[in-house]
Amino acid sequence: MMRLYQFATSPFCAKLRKILDFKGIDYEAVEVDYVERKELVMASRQMMVPALTLDNGDTLVDSDRIAMALEEHYPEPTLFPHAWQGVHLALARYFDTELEDALFRAAVPYELTHYRQQGADREALWRLIQERKYGAGFVEQMLREHPASLSRAHELLAPLEGSLDDRAFVLGRIGYADFALYGQLTYFAISGTLAIPANLPNLRAFFERMNRISSAIDA
Repeated sequence: MMRLYQFATSPFCAKLRKILDFKGIDYEAVEVDYVERKELVMASRQMMVPALTLDNGDTLVDSDRIAMALEEHYPEPTLFPHAWQGVHLALARYFDTELEDALFRAAVPYELTHYRQQGADREALWRLIQERKYGAGFVEQMLREHPASLSRAHELLAPLEGSLDDRAFVLGRIGYADFALYGQLTYFAISGTLAIPANLPNLRAFFERMNRISSAIDA
């Protein structure tokens, strides 16, 4: 059975879980201890998630690379409706970069609470990693600027809300972009309560629709 090494708060791990579910692939989700990452390092030779160990023992890293490998080896149901692969890839890249940055910043208070509940050592390491990447004082800055971060997130999500007025998925038929968007929206579910703003009902419904996927659906 495949093993997906993950952090519960990672949107890229959420994307891959849902792709594996959609394709009906048996796998074990392995929650990596945020401090003790020995098993992850032994499997993947690096410290970041996601990492997927295949049935043959090989381990892949990077969510895009893993998704493309799954599509190659398990082509049905496809992540790319006919003639739409380029558009799905472009949208997914946007969701996993610019949108990810905005939603991550808006979700900092939720992530901080998550790691604080796991213990002082996990919170300290999480803070260290964020401040090495974004600069000293980043976490406290994001706490102060949380309303502005939520406003920016809403600004980027609003066009997607409109696109879902008359369709179940971003481009009509389910595809790779939907899994990428779902993954990023899980930032709003870290606390255990869905925090997608109530004035984005189509996106809330989209999230719940994707969240229910446990095997291939007819779309």
